[in-house]
Amino acid sequence: IEKTRQNMNLQEIKDTLCHDYKYKIELDAHTSPASRCSEISPREIVKTYKRLGFHAVAVTNHFSHNHSKLTKEEYIDFFLKDFEETEKFGKAIGVKVYLGAEICFEENRNEYLVFGISRKMLEEIYDFLPFGVENFRNNYSLPHSIFLQAHPLRDGIEKVDPEILDGVEVFNMHPGHNSRIGQVADWAKQNNLSIITAGSDFHHPHKNHEGLAAIRSKYLPSDSFDLAKLLKKGDFLIEICGNIVLK
Repeated sequence: IEKTRQNMNLQEIKDTLCHDYKYKIELDAHTSPASRCSEISPREIVKTYKRLGFHAVAVTNHFSHNHSKLTKEEYIDFFLKDFEETEKFGKAIGVKVYLGAEICFEENRNEYLVFGISRKMLEEIYDFLPFGVENFRNNYSLPHSIFLQAHPLRDGIEKVDPEILDGVEVFNMHPGHNSRIGQVADWAKQNNLSIITAGSDFHHPHKNHEGLAAIRSKYLPSDSFDLAKLLKKGDFLIEICGNIVLK
């Protein structure tokens, strides 16, 4: 890096990094109606990220037991419908869409991002929701997935044993919450959580937080499991408001 700095100015370094890591991916976005707090449809979310120059978006809708009037199968159908529609619209305009989930166990308000997930896994995870995150992590294997805590230091969030996490969402850019980004970065460092991610936590088209965070990769993962593999490998950059953050 030092030799590079001797021969290049900062803008040239940034340009080189962006050229090498050319694919922009949103890791935290929610659609309506699957996430009841979201105000953007599957069609509009891919149009938005296409306009912003993103190559891909992970749909990480909230996954919980809050839909008590639905059976498990009905709820999972409801949850996946938004993803399937987003994926279809994305294919039509050239935006890759990944399935993710933001899981909430019944014990508290904590939320956990999972990448590398399928319908079968959602059916299995659903049955763990009443029993807490530690029970889930002790009894359910995720060999090809990644399990991250989202915005772990927001108000109302409870601390968990970092040993149960693969990593943490450090940069959460939702404008309606204080995600304490600097403190989360320090917490991740203190607990040797080497996988740190960034996401816009996009819900609301009128609050100007779409695409505020991205990861940049050298290739475009083929599916949710390939995305998890990329995150585990750590060969990606974080971009916040167009600026590269060196991890």
